[in-house]
Amino acid sequence: MKRILSAALLASAVLATGCASLPPPTDRLETTALSDTAQTRLGRAIAPGIAANSGKTGIYRLPDPRDAFAARVLLTEAADKSLDVQYFIWHGDRVGYLLFEALWQAAERGVRVRLLLDDLNTKGLDATIATLDAHPNIEVRLYNPVVNRDNRGLNFLTDFSRVNRRMHNKSFTADNQATIVGGRNIADEYFGAGAGLTFADLDVLAAGPAVSEVSRAFDIYWNSASAYPASAFVGPATADGIAQLRAKFAATRAEPESISYLERIRAAPAMRDLLDRKLALEWATTDVVYDDPAKTLDTESRKDVLLLPELMRTMGRPERQLDIVSPYFVPGDGGTELLTSMAKRGVTVRILTNSLAASDEKSVHSGYAKRRRELLQAGVLLYEIKPAASKQADPSASRFGSGSSSGLHAKTLAVDSQRIFVGSFNFDQRSTHLNTEMGVVLSDPALAQGLTRFFDEEVPILAYEVRLAADGNSLEWIERSASGEKHYETDPETRWSTRMGVELLSILPIEWLL
Repeated sequence: MKRILSAALLASAVLATGCASLPPPTDRLETTALSDTAQTRLGRAIAPGIAANSGKTGIYRLPDPRDAFAARVLLTEAADKSLDVQYFIWHGDRVGYLLFEALWQAAERGVRVRLLLDDLNTKGLDATIATLDAHPNIEVRLYNPVVNRDNRGLNFLTDFSRVNRRMHNKSFTADNQATIVGGRNIADEYFGAGAGLTFADLDVLAAGPAVSEVSRAFDIYWNSASAYPASAFVGPATADGIAQLRAKFAATRAEPESISYLERIRAAPAMRDLLDRKLALEWATTDVVYDDPAKTLDTESRKDVLLLPELMRTMGRPERQLDIVSPYFVPGDGGTELLTSMAKRGVTVRILTNSLAASDEKSVHSGYAKRRRELLQAGVLLYEIKPAASKQADPSASRFGSGSSSGLHAKTLAVDSQRIFVGSFNFDQRSTHLNTEMGVVLSDPALAQGLTRFFDEEVPILAYEVRLAADGNSLEWIERSASGEKHYETDPETRWSTRMGVELLSILPIEWLL
């Protein structure tokens, strides 16, 4: 899970215990992305577009969760030489094992697979990871590993300052020719594969100069002091590990839900169009931005290892408009001051985040809720997505899966409808100071204006607008629909106890953890 509330509440006691650092990783060979991949299938398919758009990167947006899953599977199937894959969360669910199988099959035909997983969220996967890692063409490394495998919460009690810092990056790169970056982790809820909660999220497929930069970032993390060979923690593969893993693959594919899901995936034409040189890419100047992995071991609050200052320099100073989509929005003192000063000098600042009812992290909402009044009084526009947004969305927009409830997970922002960022960075204190992040800045008005249109046309229906009430102090929530407007005096679709819990959490000194 993204936040460990119990750890936050115990922080003072934890810090008093000190920390036990891991030793440097040993028995680890430094490797880098393969460069001789121009003659791979992907290389040949992409070459004409790169030649015709010198210096630019081809971009294809993936707001549809099933397209996003299909893109990963088809890139895996298309890879001839290498796959470099980096994720914060990889669940052992339907999507997780379908993609594990895709990586296994690629390795079986000789593709080199490097899989880098943040270790906080690998619970229950040790046997699978051990078997994958034992394959001669697959190497798995665990980022900032936890020592106690059975009771992971204990790691926070004995080594809080280290374990509290996580690798939140997400990238999926095939043959150093095409990559997918964005907000999605690997789990059913991110790809419209479940009947429960589904997330509206955003990835982009990139082909061109940005890919080598993503590969360079991957190499830096792969060879960093926090990336350990998985075998040191999950142990050796068992004698029947391969048989058990293949049985798991077969069982996952045979599930009725998997069959119907894969049938829908096969209907997605986007990646086949890429291989057939028919995919319509937007060609844009790009900058890949990422935290230095030294951030994970930082004990001196160094600014030179942080993504945020580089992101702000690359995006530029907003002159007219700033649109932010962030599921976990905790601006803190500095972010609140920055946003309110923009609004006061005439910049239109619009923010979309999760409503309390839609949020999967109620504790994080406390860090946002206490800032709403100050932001609104300065003129910032606030929108909170509804838990039933998927039922009200335009079907052609395809941002949601088929789940019974929806939440926001996309992380993107646009400046003056000219430049847009897509990546893993939340506008919160954890992304700023604790977790490592990455993403891509696209200097392309057509792509940036897509977010502007989303705010103009879809957000008013998918989200509640939060406003100051007539007294200028209390808040109200406006819900718009075809039948008109409905006003709420408290967070819509929430219980009194939930609102009270958030209010109490907002008083605690835990904002730095959120």
